[in-house]
Amino acid sequence: MGPMRVGLVGLGVVGGGTWTVLARNAEEIARRAGRRIEVARVAVRDMAKARSKVGEAVPVSTDAFGLVRDPEIDIVVELIGGDTLARELVLEAIANGKHVVTANKALLAKHGNEIFAAASRRGVMVAFEAAVAGGVPIIKAIREGLTANRIQWLAGIINGTTNFILSEMRARGLPFDQVLAEAQRLGYAEADPTFDVEGVDAAHKLTLLASLAFGVPVQFDKAYIEGISKLEGVDIAHAERLGYRIKLLGITRRRAEGIELRVHPALVPADKLLANVEGAMNAVLVYGDAVGPTLYYGQGAGEEPTASAVVADLVDITRLHTADPGNRVPHLAFQPDAMSDLAILPMDQVRTSYYLRLRVDDVPGVLADIARILADRGISIGSMLQQPSHIGGADIIFLTHEAVEGKVNEAICAIETLSFVRSKVTRLRMENLQ
Repeated sequence: MGPMRVGLVGLGVVGGGTWTVLARNAEEIARRAGRRIEVARVAVRDMAKARSKVGEAVPVSTDAFGLVRDPEIDIVVELIGGDTLARELVLEAIANGKHVVTANKALLAKHGNEIFAAASRRGVMVAFEAAVAGGVPIIKAIREGLTANRIQWLAGIINGTTNFILSEMRARGLPFDQVLAEAQRLGYAEADPTFDVEGVDAAHKLTLLASLAFGVPVQFDKAYIEGISKLEGVDIAHAERLGYRIKLLGITRRRAEGIELRVHPALVPADKLLANVEGAMNAVLVYGDAVGPTLYYGQGAGEEPTASAVVADLVDITRLHTADPGNRVPHLAFQPDAMSDLAILPMDQVRTSYYLRLRVDDVPGVLADIARILADRGISIGSMLQQPSHIGGADIIFLTHEAVEGKVNEAICAIETLSFVRSKVTRLRMENLQ
């Protein structure tokens, strides 16, 4: 049987890693796949840079559309990023009967429904293991390994840049801006880190995980997104004293009334495994009704870890290339005609626990007035910490039991109108991961 011929669009960090892994492990990959997998054509913007990587081994051009239309190509690997040109290329590849492998979470989070529908109509596969958590095989685990389970929830550290920043802020007591600059120097953060530090990258990935876990369409526009750029070192320190660590989590949970889909900083108990994921590592905790909690941990980015996921997708497609399309694993784990219309819950309907910090005058009645405001909205206080402030008054921290977000927002507005309150209320969510 002849080799599967791959067209590689983009030869940057991940594309270069894919080329290297395919070449280095060619025999091992062929033994697993049942036939050889060969890069037959490469399309790039920078011809000289590409030639320095692949030499004269394969044709290299700047014509990406020519590549995706080439009748000799079986699988197109899209590694250019973005969601405009990439969308056009992927849809053109599908229209020309090509299978597609992509690491592009933004593309699928925004246009996945269109792309998967087009692929189903054409009878080709779109594989995207590398789009979430790099070398961690979380897509395959949810789509195949946990297929017997009714998944209840998942929570993940799925952005290495923000996890590195939070780890350094906690360990070294440094402010956000200083650690961000170091992350950029070390190559963990982009020159423009907005997508990472504001939670957008994590939300792209969480959107895909939620669709796989619950069999709902991709709905990135309904995700709640809050980043770490406004997080203060004082709250990281307070969390540590209280037995918690702050992580940027992507959380999706099945409720009777709908699905939670949210990314934000959260206090996690220090004895939980997720709380101890440090540096640029990724981890996803998935809770299924039959298996209970399972944890997936590893490098969420990098040249060869991500290339590992790309090549795994190439092997899967090669194995299933001749299978009847109806007998392949569905793109989003559930059969296309069995997808659910369960709603994504607005954030003000989410239920969780809360960390509330504010500065007040040290006068009688403070605690009673705040407790009354919380109680009137059905918010129960779990514990409280009060400390003198070096600029006068006192800092008070409340940890609440589970409450409705909308009621917490109402309480915060009411508290901030009290005459003895000197600051805005800092609100962070708490996740016990039970």
